[in-house]
Amino acid sequence: MNWLRRCLSVLLLTALSTSALSAEKVRLSLFSWPGYGFWFIAQEKNLAPDLELEIAIIEDPYESFGLMSADALDVTSSTAEYAPIAADKGVPVKMVTYTNPSYGTDKIVLAPGIESAEDLKGKSVAVLEGGLTQIFMGKWLEANGVGIDEVQFTNLIMDDAVGALVGGNVAAAEFWEPFGSQALAALPDATVAATSEEPGWIETALLGDAMYMSDAFLKEKPEAAAKVMQAYFDAVDFWKANPTEANQIIARGLNFPIADVEKVLGTDGEIYKGGIWIFDKAEAAKYMGLMPGELPLGLPNGQITDHWETVTDWWLKFGLVDDRHPMESGVDMAPLKTIL
Repeated sequence: MNWLRRCLSVLLLTALSTSALSAEKVRLSLFSWPGYGFWFIAQEKNLAPDLELEIAIIEDPYESFGLMSADALDVTSSTAEYAPIAADKGVPVKMVTYTNPSYGTDKIVLAPGIESAEDLKGKSVAVLEGGLTQIFMGKWLEANGVGIDEVQFTNLIMDDAVGALVGGNVAAAEFWEPFGSQALAALPDATVAATSEEPGWIETALLGDAMYMSDAFLKEKPEAAAKVMQAYFDAVDFWKANPTEANQIIARGLNFPIADVEKVLGTDGEIYKGGIWIFDKAEAAKYMGLMPGELPLGLPNGQITDHWETVTDWWLKFGLVDDRHPMESGVDMAPLKTIL
């Protein structure tokens, strides 16, 4: 009996070792934000058993895109505005699906003593240049009679933007949670000038996030690309069914307090006003125009087309792209089509 147990143990260890060796490595990145934490769920719950998910936290999304260009990274989660830039600059990166719109997590915060957009003329405002935060700030400024050339855009990641606002180095900043709440707690006299919860934002889903894959990964490993996307949406389904456990997994992965995760994702797995709306696979497919049917909250089917054009308009205005390109030059829906 002992001999049989030893043989079975050896066979089991051999099988596990063979499985681990045969698992295909997929190199992923995200920056520190709960909206991207579903990759930690996919990893911890082994939702892609024949893939080895190697997750790196890289705070500068442009660093991730650079690594993808160098074939040192396969997939990244980031804000949903980079694809027109990649298409214009010939960067071998494609958006493969939109993942969630902002529904209040984004906000423009004015420093104490700043009461209007007019007060920002000639002053510095903190944004992530080349990111949706810059577009949000630009749209708000123009809607309030201030041109984008009348302020100085300062390029800062969220942690640094909080410090710059608190330290008086910028007069306003665009934040997503939990950083907006941190800035407001540190500056009680600061005011919120605009949020993505207001009418006009959720209906367009202009502010939101996406998944990107490198051209090399898409072309050379299409099966792995589909599997890793399926693992992501399986993680979303797990979160919807088990929000308490799932939020804890995300908090551990990011080294965030659970309260900061809940400020973004909520606590019940549903659309969270004040945070973000996490798309499941069907919702993503409708947004990308691959499945018929309407989305909740007035968001139309196939909205990705208008999103592409609006973002391109703003990048032309900011001088970040030279030309307008067709959406197909920066978006590849093959993995999403495969898993549908």
